[in-house]
Amino acid sequence: MKWVTVWGNATSVAEHRPETYAKDITLRYPVKCAFGGEKMRLHFSNFCGKEPVTLESVTVATAVGDREINPKGARLITFGGREWVTIQPGEELFSDEVDFRIKRGGVMSVSFYIRDFTLMRSAVVITGPLSKGFFSVGNHTLSPVLPLEYTRSTSTFYFLTGIDLYAADECSAVITYGDSITAQSFPDYMTEECLADAYNRTAIVRRAASGTRVLREYTCITYESYGLSGEHRFRREISTVSGAHSVLIQQGINDIIHPVGTEVNPFRPMSDLPSVDELCAGLQSYIDIAREYNLRVYLGTLLPIKGWRTYAPFREEMRRKVNEWIRTTSVDGVIDFDRALRSDGDGLSFAEGDDSGDHLHPSEKAYMIMAHEALKGMGI
Repeated sequence: MKWVTVWGNATSVAEHRPETYAKDITLRYPVKCAFGGEKMRLHFSNFCGKEPVTLESVTVATAVGDREINPKGARLITFGGREWVTIQPGEELFSDEVDFRIKRGGVMSVSFYIRDFTLMRSAVVITGPLSKGFFSVGNHTLSPVLPLEYTRSTSTFYFLTGIDLYAADECSAVITYGDSITAQSFPDYMTEECLADAYNRTAIVRRAASGTRVLREYTCITYESYGLSGEHRFRREISTVSGAHSVLIQQGINDIIHPVGTEVNPFRPMSDLPSVDELCAGLQSYIDIAREYNLRVYLGTLLPIKGWRTYAPFREEMRRKVNEWIRTTSVDGVIDFDRALRSDGDGLSFAEGDDSGDHLHPSEKAYMIMAHEALKGMGI
């Protein structure tokens, strides 16, 4: 038996709005488990926060519906024996372990209550068939059903960044690291495909945040929610995944498409545009760090961007050269997402049905293709 992360997300910077503070709310996150376990522990993060965060009455229970739990067998989570925890700015921590049995394919719900005004800044927005959450006014951590009239769904995951199960030795985790393309559906489809194989015991742990770049990050509040650079993300995010054997990296397109010049946008100067060599060196730094943690490394090629609002021939040339480097560099494998999704016609656009409509993000059909290609390419 060993500890293995069964679910996880990146910690990023929540958008700065006037209503950035919250109080007297319960957050509830249902999580489908790729394998079962006997004990569990939770990983919380306030890495991007500027003020302490206090969580009270943290519970885990078996889910019986989106908003519903079975209170029988629910467990109160403690932290050093206390039923509450304060997470200082920039800090991350694990809860105490607790006996909690969950079967493969079962769904657990993690609920926690925020009593006093709290700065809600350590968070990430994710989407996909298995990625949903809820918030409800009041303390409902042990309520069988969140009250409909006081509850809303959310795609923002606050503070909760990982769940570990004490599981059988054959269980393991794969990290998917990247930007909005990975923050959307394809890791969830990887999980569903793994669950469809009765013998598979692999959890897909998403470490992705929309707008993020390998080499740059924004300091203005207009774009700070685009997240941290790889220098401030990669090592921390992969090092906190228990039982991982591989990481799949799919990032770099935002480094190419974001800079537009200060005459167009004062926060997005062309000086932010890296050279191909600089971008490839950034990806190589990921490879080097991952190998320090004895992870197998897989790189995903950058997807088509023809038709995207900042598309230009020089950006296409950069993408082509970065993909050429990815296809020829020394890693454990390359997942050629570009080849799987591009048009047979010009080779620069998405194939018909594979474009979400913005010419940057794939469609749901295409995310399913990406999931299949990733698992096949990684031998999972």
